[in-house]
Amino acid sequence: MAKLLEGKILVEQIKSILRDKINSAGKKLKLVSIQVGVNPACEVYVKSQKRAADLLGIEYQLHQLDKVTNGEGLVSFIQELNQDNSVNGIIIQLPLPLHIDYKKISQFITPGKDVEGMHPLNLGKLIFGKAKILPCTAAAVMELLSSIGLNLSGKEVVIVGHSEIVGKPLSLLLLEKLATVTVCHIGTFKAGKLEEHIKRADVLIMAVGKAGLVKGEWIKEGAVVIDVGINKVGDKIVGDVDFEGASKRASWITPVPGGVGPLTVIMLMRNLVEGANL
Repeated sequence: MAKLLEGKILVEQIKSILRDKINSAGKKLKLVSIQVGVNPACEVYVKSQKRAADLLGIEYQLHQLDKVTNGEGLVSFIQELNQDNSVNGIIIQLPLPLHIDYKKISQFITPGKDVEGMHPLNLGKLIFGKAKILPCTAAAVMELLSSIGLNLSGKEVVIVGHSEIVGKPLSLLLLEKLATVTVCHIGTFKAGKLEEHIKRADVLIMAVGKAGLVKGEWIKEGAVVIDVGINKVGDKIVGDVDFEGASKRASWITPVPGGVGPLTVIMLMRNLVEGANL
């Protein structure tokens, strides 16, 4: 039976390290969050950001812009924050209205204030293994793997999902650890090859957002399963993997919720501290 790989234990450890750094520096940090329009989907994330900031003594400001704000208006506001020396970090809450392209907008945030690690400069540093500000969910997955002392060198790691915030940056971080990385996506699924890739994974990382996509019997004996997927089924929140079936075969598995999620917000705060050079 698999052991649970829970994020909340790591959160407390990292929170303590960050608090010590902030207190030692004697510097007040400020994180500014920008939300365009009102979207209930991001309310929980905003609340968790503020809660984490408060616990670390970080000032958290939420700016809610009108839903009719266009890309130029949002860029103008971001540039004001870039020039404000009291602001150490900027985060844009997703989803944005359809008329605003996040990929274009993210590049206007000063790299040192880019707490989500999505500026092209920060992403580019991943190629050279020099990045200190990392996409938060990818960083959370790496922390979980590190916490169990797993030597990734030569391990068959299968990532399902090739998004800019998880799959792509994660593949680069894993390559730095000399893992053998396979990235699967919709093309893999349509070709009918997803199951065969997953069955040989020493480490499986799911980041698709489709409940029960992976059957328990697909999991290799002793594999480590990191389930980033969050799906609502009835009144329950579940991952992309059949948790009950996978637990009988895996050595470690993240619960959903309670696995990757709790770590994501604290990675945001770590990026803030890194960007402030504390």
